[in-house]
This record gives sequence, C-alpha cells and structure tokens, in this order.
Amino acid sequence: MFPLNLLRRRLPMVPVLRLHGVIGSMPLRGGGLTLGALAGQIERAFSTRGAVAVALQINSPGGSPVQSALIHGRIRQLAAEKRLPVIAFLEDVAASGGYWLALAGDEVYADANSIVGSIGVISAGFGFAQLLERLGIERRVHAQGARKAMLDPFRPEQPEHVARLLDLQRDMHDSFKALVRERRGAKLKGDDATLFEGDIWTGRRAVDLGLIDGLGDLRSIMRARYGETVRLRPVGGQSSWLRRRLGFRGELIADTMALLEERALWGRYGL
Repeated sequence: MFPLNLLRRRLPMVPVLRLHGVIGSMPLRGGGLTLGALAGQIERAFSTRGAVAVALQINSPGGSPVQSALIHGRIRQLAAEKRLPVIAFLEDVAASGGYWLALAGDEVYADANSIVGSIGVISAGFGFAQLLERLGIERRVHAQGARKAMLDPFRPEQPEHVARLLDLQRDMHDSFKALVRERRGAKLKGDDATLFEGDIWTGRRAVDLGLIDGLGDLRSIMRARYGETVRLRPVGGQSSWLRRRLGFRGELIADTMALLEERALWGRYGL
C-alpha cells in the first residue's frame, strides 16, 4: 500500500486563487485587490507542487484599471513561466476591472446568472461649488500649472477640464478593448458597438458573445477535466491590519467603512 501522503501527492492538484472585492487600495480593510496584497498568494498558487492548473474564483464589480492590469499581468507572467493553464470562474459579478481579471484565464466560465462585461471606463464624483456659495465659504487654491487644479469639486466644472478627462478615459478604454481582443480573439461574436460600450450581460448571453467559454462551476468543471480525485486547494491571504490590531471592534469599523466605500460599485449590478 502507498503511504497516504505519497498517494495525495499523486492526485491532481488545482490551487484556487480567490479574487473577491473591489479592485484598488482600501487602507481601512488592509488592502483591497491590489498586486501588493495578492503577489504572495499568486506566487504560491503557481508554485504549488503537483499543480496541473490554477483556478481563479472572481467576484468583483471592478475598480482601479491600473491594479486590474497589474494583477492580470502577474498571473499571465507566472502562467507562462510555470507552463500552467489558468481557468477563471466568475461568481456574482465580473464587470469592468473584474472582467479584466477574468481575461487572465485561458478559459472563462460563469453561472448562467452571473453579471459579465461593462467593458468601459467611468469616473464619478460630486460638485460643491454652489454649496460653498450658499454657505459663504471662499475656496482658496494656488497652483503652478494650468491643469493642476483640474476638476476641483469645489469649483464650477470647466469644459476644457472635462475634455481632458475624456481623453484620459479614452486611452484607458482603448487598452481595455485591446486586451479583450488579444485574449478572446476569434471567439468574440459581437461588433464593437455591442461589446465595448459598457453594457453588461448574464453569463448565458456572455457565452453567445464569446466573452466567456461556457457555463459551469469550479468543482464540476475541474472534476470533469481532471477526475473525481482532483484536489482543489484554496490559496488564502492574511487578515487586514485593522482586524488584527483591533479584533472584533476592528472588524466592525473596517466592515462599516468598507460598506460605504464599496456600496456604489456593487449597487450598479443589483447586489
């Protein structure tokens, strides 16, 4: 008889990297989805002995395009170095930056009711110029450089500043579209007006458009591919600094602040 530990080593192994939450720095929660927070987990996933693939579990409404690109890039670099396929599984939402992360997968699967897409770029904020005027508050800003105080929320919006912002967004959108074309290639079945105007679809419709490869969950697809003895090993992370420092009280504070910060992004998708 084989020793139990030797037998386990012979079973196919799939490390599971969970990418859940808003993408970008969220200091009160100890990070958010950033390359800095995830680099160690990504490295461990691809260094797991006996791994036959790496699975991504993605549930994200998006966030920072820079962090989306950095995380995506690191996953693809290690996939090439280790010669391991990457298979992405989408949960409730993989929209905007969340879909950017999904593109790190050589194959992408979702539930029929998952929300997928939002291939676009958005900026949102508030303007307080009239409020300051009503309160009799004078805004004082001194800057060198004509655009240094661009889009100051306490001053009236200037058309030339909005035009400059749209230029920046256009560059980011072009990068996003180029990545979708590169990663999905001939699988795409919609035209640019359909795919790249920020629309969202269910997983079922995303299959029709070629944005994902099929419908299914991680366990079922991995067992169908690698056998019923396949081992799915979650690759975990560390708790946030605030949680470790303050315990339950820290959890309450961090979760309350996180809820306020994330609610707008998740709310766009009915969650």
